[in-house]
Amino acid sequence: MATIQPAQSLLLFGATGDLARRMLLPSLFGLDADGLLPKGLRIVATARSAHDDASFRAMAEAALRQVVEAERLKPELVARFLGRLRYVTLDASDPAQFNALAAVVDPARQPVAIFLSTAPSLFRATIAGLAASGLAGENARLALEKPLGSDLASSRDINDAVAEAFPESRTFRIDHYLGKETVQNLLALRFGNLLLEPLWNAQYIEHIQLTVSETVGLEGRIDYFDGTGSLRDMVQNHMLQLLALVAMEPPAQFDASAVRSEKVKVLRSLRRIGRDNAATHSVIGQYRPGAVAGMPVSGYVEELGRASDTETFVAIKAHVDNWRWKGVPFYMRTGKRMPSRQSEILIQFRAVPHSIFADRGAVVQPNKLVIRLQPEETIRLLMMTKQPGLDRDGVRLREVPLDLGTSAFADIRRRIAYERLLLDLVEGDPTLFVRRDEVEAQWEWIDAIRQGWAANAMTPRPYAAGTWGPSAAIALTERDGVTWRD
Repeated sequence: MATIQPAQSLLLFGATGDLARRMLLPSLFGLDADGLLPKGLRIVATARSAHDDASFRAMAEAALRQVVEAERLKPELVARFLGRLRYVTLDASDPAQFNALAAVVDPARQPVAIFLSTAPSLFRATIAGLAASGLAGENARLALEKPLGSDLASSRDINDAVAEAFPESRTFRIDHYLGKETVQNLLALRFGNLLLEPLWNAQYIEHIQLTVSETVGLEGRIDYFDGTGSLRDMVQNHMLQLLALVAMEPPAQFDASAVRSEKVKVLRSLRRIGRDNAATHSVIGQYRPGAVAGMPVSGYVEELGRASDTETFVAIKAHVDNWRWKGVPFYMRTGKRMPSRQSEILIQFRAVPHSIFADRGAVVQPNKLVIRLQPEETIRLLMMTKQPGLDRDGVRLREVPLDLGTSAFADIRRRIAYERLLLDLVEGDPTLFVRRDEVEAQWEWIDAIRQGWAANAMTPRPYAAGTWGPSAAIALTERDGVTWRD
């Protein structure tokens, strides 16, 4: 097997956009400051905005000062990073302009890593331009930022366009949640500890909850979000990837092929939600005026400026129909204008079969494992312990968290998820990127849900901003005797 060589050139499309300023440039600076980028790596940025090298470097430095902690912005490190940057103005819809880009990138500097953060409508033209200018050779690899389609058909169209120049082995589809430290820790927790893996099944786990909540509304994403909605914006990618990691079987080894193949098996085992059960297994909502963190906020329609049936909240009761998870519900919810910002996985274990403390007045709570991805990254196992005392009036038990989180690594800097993903792209490691069959399995499941909504004439239920969604979302779990963890 040939050794994968680190990239010598990194080509950033959409380099003047919000993602580049907030995430990509600060992430690349962090990697460079820590000496992790190849010594000769040159970063060539491109977008439609008119810049030369000097003005783009000034923009990049301003972006760093807005995002990166001041104590890390040592002048010599900033100067070294800015020295890597080049800029080429490019209209991706004009194939003739790619020759100028190729002259700056220099196809001889192989391998080339390409990060595509542009509108999907430009993907086909961009890939054609890269191929025609010699930038899509055998040593080039391409990273794609979402959205990768709006349904299965459009996703296949994008994937087909990519495959014309970049085979699957050189295609890196990004889901930035997979770069988060706690997501990686989930695999270590499951497959590195004999204590947990034997319990990770329907015999010991009662249900699983996945929550991704946001306090923000449209926040400048009006055109994109209203044509997308929460199901396609969050569930189709981030939440289904988290579900797959929670539910997957142990891979034979920790490599790209084995890990991604096990995730695909989970996605293909998801019970179909469609015409017959969409109304009982899903809830959609749209926020109305309310208050978040004590501040009044407008409703979705007021922010948008027109009537809309786009959902800003989704709750789903899902099942993975295989041996390990038979009968275990996976409750998922995501929404905007929620009371708090959090991404969390709750593993609810079953109760002990018999409590020896019941006749002493003590209540035993089932164990919970809480894996939080944001705002802070923590893992907590909630255990029952005896409360100190003489027990004259009975045994008192208390639920106490065992913190498996970050306190043991307080001396290590927490990295932006894109740092890990950009470094893996530069080094050519596809493990944390999404394979085509994963994306298409996700879209098949999502498309069926949307068809079920249409068949049942489902429209979003109203909920006040600053609450946890429509009351029907509470009923979705309480019918099973389950309460959302808020």
